[in-house]
Amino acid sequence: MKKIKILVAVAVFEFLFGGALSAQNYEITLKPEKLSDSVLYIGQHFRDEFVLMDSTVRRADGSYCFKGKKNWSRGVYAFVKREVNKKKKENKLVGLTDFVIDGSQKFTITADSNFRDSKMKVSGSDACKEMYAYKGKVSEARAEAKKINERLKGADSVAAKKDQEALNEKMEKYEKTTMEKNKNQLFFQLAKEFSGPEVPDEVENKAIYYRTHYWDGINLKDHSLMRTPDLFNKMNYYFFGVLYHADADTICRYADMTLQKMEGDTAMMRYFMDFIMPRYYRSTKNIGWDQVWCFLVETYYLKGRCGWATEGEIASKKKQARFLEKSLIGAYGQELIMSDTTQLPSHRISSHRLPQKYVILWFWDPDCHHCQEQTAALIEVYNKLESEGKRVFEVYAVGYEADVEKWKRYVKNHNLPFINVGGPNVNIDYQEAYNVHGAPTMIILNADRQIIMNKSIPASSLMPFIEQYERLHPEQKDRQPSFWQNNVPPTGFID
Repeated sequence: MKKIKILVAVAVFEFLFGGALSAQNYEITLKPEKLSDSVLYIGQHFRDEFVLMDSTVRRADGSYCFKGKKNWSRGVYAFVKREVNKKKKENKLVGLTDFVIDGSQKFTITADSNFRDSKMKVSGSDACKEMYAYKGKVSEARAEAKKINERLKGADSVAAKKDQEALNEKMEKYEKTTMEKNKNQLFFQLAKEFSGPEVPDEVENKAIYYRTHYWDGINLKDHSLMRTPDLFNKMNYYFFGVLYHADADTICRYADMTLQKMEGDTAMMRYFMDFIMPRYYRSTKNIGWDQVWCFLVETYYLKGRCGWATEGEIASKKKQARFLEKSLIGAYGQELIMSDTTQLPSHRISSHRLPQKYVILWFWDPDCHHCQEQTAALIEVYNKLESEGKRVFEVYAVGYEADVEKWKRYVKNHNLPFINVGGPNVNIDYQEAYNVHGAPTMIILNADRQIIMNKSIPASSLMPFIEQYERLHPEQKDRQPSFWQNNVPPTGFID
């Protein structure tokens, strides 16, 4: 069963996607083997949610009949029930099984207690009958393939290999025949469209080919796709599966390539943007995702390509983008000048005028348990590298604590070997300058004091990250900090 959220904007949905044809009578009946719910719903897919389209009550014989006068859009729907967990005070909807409305609006579906596709019986809808038959056959083949795979590991491997080849051949033939037979039906059209690109054997870089041709054969201006689970699943997998580990520039390039395919189509553009934008905004785990968010704002919202966006929304996103841009990877980090634990004006230290090639800005709070754990791990790595003569970075540790005396005591009691600064005497608002919205926060600067990492990584990963960075940027390997003059390293103190 698929757990879903409740989407309340039914009126908006029907305004956007509802047909203008004269209404027809419909009668859709579900006869489940075991289902005691007093009310059942028909829901229509929209991203990872359902729009509730109709409801009915359980009849005396245990069936549910949806009747009325309406012109249903061609699409994939689901029978949906409501689950109430009184203990957790949760009220959620659960999809029981999908069905299609493709032609007939009067049909009956009989299901077993588990709503297995292979056990579905349909009268009145060839589209539903063929869909369940196909899905049931595929499920049976997968179960058979699983058993064969287990045999491949044992003494029966030779015979199992032959059975595997025979099963593959049988299913390829079945799929080809079934797809051709039902090529005008919605479900099979979707199955063909969303099967994914075939990567030719001769292609050298298969990953690049796959993500470049991922949307081949799919019309991203076809609004009917928004009423199916297939488009959402494909969209979700592309952005947060195929592109998940790509660098920000790569994600931006392929996101732009995808969105251009729906240029000028406000509804489809919004379908994608409303889903992907919140996931890229201020992601605390994924490196470079905030850069993707800023790119989409700059390229689409600020250039008038998001027709649904109000002036207020655009202005808000522009303000947020300008704020985030200061702490994106590749941006020049702003110099911090703060006092050390003496809090004396003569002991103000610059984050940039340090002799080490790399600077780790470490914003931490002595009252934060996670900060304490991560700071201890950072101390261990710092001291180990120092003893080995391999420390190429300095830690500029900013005490994220209003109580200066408490911060000073912690630094002293735990022997923090870093450049420890804090207190109110600071040249700029570092929270705004580096988008610090919690502790701990880590920012890594290179020799030119550009930001090369704006997410917290484990202390044990610092040197592997720096080594990988220098492999990708060989010009940085022997580079001296830009504040060095006449080959003389600075002290960090401000005169």
